[in-house]
Amino acid sequence: MALGSRPTPLLSVKQLIPPVHPGMIARSRLEDRLRDATTKLTVVVAPAGWGKTSLLSRWASADDSGARVAWLSLDESDDEPIRFWNYILTALSQVSDEVGPAANDLLLASSDGPMAHALPVLLNELAASSTKHILVLDDFQVISDRDVHESFEFLLAYLPPTLRVVIGSRADPPLPLARMRVRGELTELRADDLRLNLDESAAMVTAVSESAIDVATATAVWERTEGWAAGLRLAGLALRGGPDHGLVVGDQRHLFDYFEQEVLPALEPAQRDLLVRAAPLEFLSGSLCDAALAVEGSAAVLAELESAELFVVALDGGHEWYRCHHLLRDALLRAGLPQSRQDERDVLRRAASWFEAHDRVDDAVRHLLRAGDSDRASDLLTPRLPWFLERGWGSAYLELGERLPEAAVGPHLALTLAYAADVSGHVERVAAWLDVCEQQLQPDTVVSERWRDARAGVLALRGVLGTPASEAARTVELCERAVAMESAAGNDQNPEALAALGRAYVLDGRFADAAGLLAESWRRREEFGWSVERALQVASQLSLALLALARDEELDSLLQEAGAVVDAAERDWGTAPTAQVATLVRLVQGRRSYQRGDLDRAVTELATGLTLAGLSSRPTYIVLGLIFHADVDLATGHRRDAQETLVRARETAENDPIAPFVRGWLEEAESRVGRVAVRAAADQGALFEEITDREMSILRMLPGTATQREIGAALFLSINTIKAYNKSLYRKLDVGSRAEAVQTARRLGLI
Repeated sequence: MALGSRPTPLLSVKQLIPPVHPGMIARSRLEDRLRDATTKLTVVVAPAGWGKTSLLSRWASADDSGARVAWLSLDESDDEPIRFWNYILTALSQVSDEVGPAANDLLLASSDGPMAHALPVLLNELAASSTKHILVLDDFQVISDRDVHESFEFLLAYLPPTLRVVIGSRADPPLPLARMRVRGELTELRADDLRLNLDESAAMVTAVSESAIDVATATAVWERTEGWAAGLRLAGLALRGGPDHGLVVGDQRHLFDYFEQEVLPALEPAQRDLLVRAAPLEFLSGSLCDAALAVEGSAAVLAELESAELFVVALDGGHEWYRCHHLLRDALLRAGLPQSRQDERDVLRRAASWFEAHDRVDDAVRHLLRAGDSDRASDLLTPRLPWFLERGWGSAYLELGERLPEAAVGPHLALTLAYAADVSGHVERVAAWLDVCEQQLQPDTVVSERWRDARAGVLALRGVLGTPASEAARTVELCERAVAMESAAGNDQNPEALAALGRAYVLDGRFADAAGLLAESWRRREEFGWSVERALQVASQLSLALLALARDEELDSLLQEAGAVVDAAERDWGTAPTAQVATLVRLVQGRRSYQRGDLDRAVTELATGLTLAGLSSRPTYIVLGLIFHADVDLATGHRRDAQETLVRARETAENDPIAPFVRGWLEEAESRVGRVAVRAAADQGALFEEITDREMSILRMLPGTATQREIGAALFLSINTIKAYNKSLYRKLDVGSRAEAVQTARRLGLI
């Protein structure tokens, strides 16, 4: 991946409140409940056809409270944490000047997930705001990813009073609704609430049928449909044929019969063809339908259907994008339409080509997967990892790759999936994908032009990506074997192999060996055609080796060159996108400033380096930065601060794998500072004070010997979720370590 801008090809229409069309009747009693709700969360839950979206869009469009309303219409492609929160953060920032880009930048840069950095920043921004905000998420039932649910629960746990969340869904979201209900934090509208009364039913049927109906007819329709919005709309359409036209029964089981027998035959052939053949498509536009259906004039047909209120709804004021009503679309798909499975596959394939041509690679791959075209999906996905990484969507790339059958995943794609797993924080998947790659390698397989022996390349990646930092000796062994294999293949000066080995030597504390390899690589970086990112990876490792060797003159020269490259990258692309490659440069700069006695500059540089270390999710770098910072604290006479800093370092070292040499450096620093830990000062600007139920469940497990990962497994939470809750818990208890948290909790009678 080359560092670059992070374009976000979000489908902006999903962030628009659906327009209120003439057929939407006022639901004053329900709109008043939505307007007057003061709870954290409002859920509107009912099966398809009960008017959830219509109600929410009317209310949101007419809201006169002064709140900034951010709307997001969810679909299946949003079932991934980074994409999900990317949309939400973008939607909020578009409606509010008080939600800046920082949270989104942190989301896209961090491999620790949204709870580590992005959501705390968002919550702090909202907590500091005097403006009310409302976040509306429609069709929440499409979200099934556990990490999304956990992060959304985290948002609700710390929700400031300036934000309300409103969810529309066909089913209860997997959130702590019972607990929120008991605490008065939940407002609920369900099918019984959405059921139209007699007057509302008569108004809807009148509007749809375009004619006045008498009381007897209105009552009959209302009784037969039981106030079900979709049934009433169908009844109104039936009455367009005259008062003697048969009324549809309010039962979803009869929907398709009615659509097939009454709605579809009444349409113009072009209208009927579009609805039936476009059923596999979630969103519709004239251009997309022309391409996917191999026709012309779809924009006019969509406009006609929307104008006649024939189950096509405009999603934007410009009437460019539409969606088919969920009931009709579901009925068509369940009944086996489009006209044939082959036609459906062809529609999806052509839609994929349209999405690819419009630089929406993720949607293109998803449509190919739905078409069952695994080979083409694999071919499209294989070279496009940079496209996903530029958008911070490494997890989405991994998710799409893992939906492919293994037979469709070639060695090159398996290798890129391993890399995507590493940069997106799914390190447990790295080795598995490297295994898949290695199993498919043949003597003539080429997975990268930079490696003459493909197995050597895989072996090197297994060393630097697929091996924990704590197993540095194993990393060295694998990288040395990779160099030997590449040499045997006639390429004994492969810069990739030597750079990987240099990195392995650094992790193992063999700094002289590392410096010899990395210095040459850095000097010849332009000759090798390396990207900015690749060159900075080498410079980072080399800077640490030279620091350890006290080769100050060489180090200062390197930092001057590499620092200028980092400065330029940060100016062009921002601080967060450069975190993965700039962390060590900034930390070593801070250490050199300390060594020269420029302590103010050292504090600034180390603070920047530690922020980047957190974003890059490298525990080794975090501990290293804390060690350096503790020495600065000590030099400025702040022994207590130094002790607290090392408590944080020890906590990280005990919970995450770090390089052995850093563990040794930590012990030396503890000896310099003194091993007696003091209670860490509370972070300034803590979000909230009350300990949540989730935090209490974690707190009760801290006195035991279980690691954070084991605690997460016991509570069915991910390791990143546990870390996020721990961070907040420590802040509230005013402590800096697990042992202190237990001690304080016992003193307060919490456990």
